[in-house]
Amino acid sequence: MASKKKGTVSGEEAFELYYSQQYGTRWSSLKDALKKDTVYFSVDFSSDECSLEKYFLDPGSICSALCLPVKNAEKLLDLCAAPGGKTLILSGTREKESVLYSNERSPQRKERLVKVVKDTLPPSLSDSTKISCSDGAVWCRRETENFDSILLDVPCSSERHVLNSPKYLCEWTPSRIKTISMEQWALLSGAWRLLKKGGFLLYSTCALAEKENDGTVEKLLKKFTDAEKVPHEKMLCHLEENISRFSGQLTDVSFNHESSLSAKEKIISLFKAAEKTEHGLHILPDTSLGAGPLYFSLIYKRP
Repeated sequence: MASKKKGTVSGEEAFELYYSQQYGTRWSSLKDALKKDTVYFSVDFSSDECSLEKYFLDPGSICSALCLPVKNAEKLLDLCAAPGGKTLILSGTREKESVLYSNERSPQRKERLVKVVKDTLPPSLSDSTKISCSDGAVWCRRETENFDSILLDVPCSSERHVLNSPKYLCEWTPSRIKTISMEQWALLSGAWRLLKKGGFLLYSTCALAEKENDGTVEKLLKKFTDAEKVPHEKMLCHLEENISRFSGQLTDVSFNHESSLSAKEKIISLFKAAEKTEHGLHILPDTSLGAGPLYFSLIYKRP
């Protein structure tokens, strides 16, 4: 039930008002798409010598992670890594000599991350994946400019989850977005200080709210003069290069699985169909066959 306090509303009424204002007449169809089951790809690193567990991941998450340049990168960082899906994608594309640092600040979620890496990756990849439990927002107080490429998939409003949970929908307020965006900014500005000059940072969320997406990236571009967003066309080049070298097997489980395109071709097609925003791309389920929501932006740190 919605309640009023200091002139504001909460719950489903507030949720509907906020997103209908942002998306206009589109909100009805977008909301219907968000209520449907999530679509998946499976990621499998099994081989003749080693049988491993499959991991199921939204194709939008695969698409975004594959846009982070990893060629010649010696040290990579997945700063908010749990449950581990994007760590698997980075593991399948990085150089054999590189080291991937996979971090999660929650001890409970970190244990899940450890299990995913152990059960899903072959020893050749898991042995060079260093898992830590640290607050990514303050990591830069200990070291700076130490990583060649960073993936930052931040905690977000996760409206798809809220919409499908009566408990969270009842508790929702507009202030939630303000609070979360402040946390996102702390993580993004901290991650930027961890990135080497000449390196790349991929920022992503599964949020619908513009304040958590382009709004957060806009703050980075304004504060740091060495931050430069990578054009969509260049992002596509990185995606195509990474997907061609991906060492795992991608299989379409429920995303347009009857299409004649290969799984890798579907990921490229999904990128091309993503909606361009001022600073990135947004994969939304009403126009992407159920994939997403997934916002991502690639930022280059000029020397």
